[in-house]
Amino acid sequence: MPTLNHFLVLSGLLFAIGTAGVFLRRNLITILLSIEIMLNAVNLTFVAVGRHLGTVDGQIITFFVMTVAAAEAAVGLAIVIQLFRLRESLNPDAFTSLKW
Repeated sequence: MPTLNHFLVLSGLLFAIGTAGVFLRRNLITILLSIEIMLNAVNLTFVAVGRHLGTVDGQIITFFVMTVAAAEAAVGLAIVIQLFRLRESLNPDAFTSLKW
C-alpha cells in the first residue's frame, strides 16, 4: 500500500520534470505542457494529503485547480496560435520585444 511519502516523492519528481521542461525546452507548446505537468503534480499533492488526513478538501481544491488549468490551457493555446501566425515560429526567443 503506497504511503503519503510515496505520493509526495512522485509529486516532487513530476514537478521537477515540469520545471526542467520549462527551463530547457525551446518550444512554446512544450513549455505549456510542462506547466500542466507541474499543475498536475500539485494536484497529486493536494489529493494525497487530503487522503492522508481523511478529508475531501484536497479533492475539492483539485477540482478548482483543474478548472482553472483548463481555462489557462485554452487561453494559452490560443495565444500560441496567434503568435505562430504572426512570427511563424514557436521559439520563445523570437518573442522578446514588447513592441511588434
